[in-house]
Amino acid sequence: MNRWTSRLLRPVRRQSAEVYLLLMLLSFAASLTLTRLLLYLTGYPQLGGANLHIAHVLWGGLILFVAALLPLIFVNRWAHAAGAVLSGLGIGLFIDEVGKFITQSNDYFYPGAAPLIYAFFLLAVLLYLRVRRPHRPDARAQLYHALDTLEEVLDHHLEPDERDDLLTRLRYVSTRTDQPDLARLAQNLLAFASASDLHLTPETSGLLRRWEVGLRALEARWLPWARLRVVVILGLASLGGIALFRLGKVVAVAGSAAGLQQLLADQMATGHVASAGALGWLLARMALEGAVGILLVVAAILVLVRRERAGLQLGSLGLLLTLTTVNLLVFYFEQFSTIAWAVLQFGVLLALMRYQRLGIRRNVDALRRISERKSA
Repeated sequence: MNRWTSRLLRPVRRQSAEVYLLLMLLSFAASLTLTRLLLYLTGYPQLGGANLHIAHVLWGGLILFVAALLPLIFVNRWAHAAGAVLSGLGIGLFIDEVGKFITQSNDYFYPGAAPLIYAFFLLAVLLYLRVRRPHRPDARAQLYHALDTLEEVLDHHLEPDERDDLLTRLRYVSTRTDQPDLARLAQNLLAFASASDLHLTPETSGLLRRWEVGLRALEARWLPWARLRVVVILGLASLGGIALFRLGKVVAVAGSAAGLQQLLADQMATGHVASAGALGWLLARMALEGAVGILLVVAAILVLVRRERAGLQLGSLGLLLTLTTVNLLVFYFEQFSTIAWAVLQFGVLLALMRYQRLGIRRNVDALRRISERKSA
């Protein structure tokens, strides 16, 4: 019993786990978005006869089954990548029909389904961010990763940079005197991996790496630091201004009892509000959007007047509140039509984070030049 408990309590993170999670997230988002778009454009058709309805949740379950089989049957690395992509596709098709399973009427268009799906996706993103964080080197984990890299030797696909990484891991484990059995195994593997006749494949860049290089080149050409600053200011100001404008419209209409009744009637007519109770959630959404809008506008002004540290912190706070809190209510009322809006908000957040990193790099380079001039 202790042996099984030890194995369960000491899991080892798979090498390139963050890459597999990213593939899953991208295919999840693409599957869900394209499914909703395709159904909307085709009028929500149904596959089946008089008594049958082949819902796409069944296709999602089938794809998830195949994704689960691949790493169980095949040990190759491609099985994990293919399983990650298929997992995302299957999850998207499955969770798209969650409204049918949380309502007694099997309501596919249940308003609460959209924020539930969005919250699930956010949790998956948080898991990805958690896995991406660097972790302390551990002899056992390093040896696991080294053995995983040795699969490339068996496939005659070991590249020079992979060999260098393999040697680094093995050297680290081979020096551990507190775990002599692992050190001895690492020393034997190190002798094998260091052999001059070990077959190496000419280094090639994978698809993700080529995309990263291409995006870096586009960024350097079209979005230098000064231009990125303009994008950040305009993005923050636009998102904040639109939120305040929408809040102003509601305040202007709902400023009196008659206006509030008219707002309720209008929202019920458009289907955004089903009852008077839901109107309170709508007003809460508008209030939260307005508060975040103020944060974003103030952040844009601070960045504009070169108070960048405070502006970037305030802008990050506003965008994170929008993506994690406000959008839950927005998805409830607007449903999946707000996906594009959420993508735009996320894009502004990425631009802000990139601008912040480039600013830190510029400051470090400037300090280094000053130090070099003083030393000269």
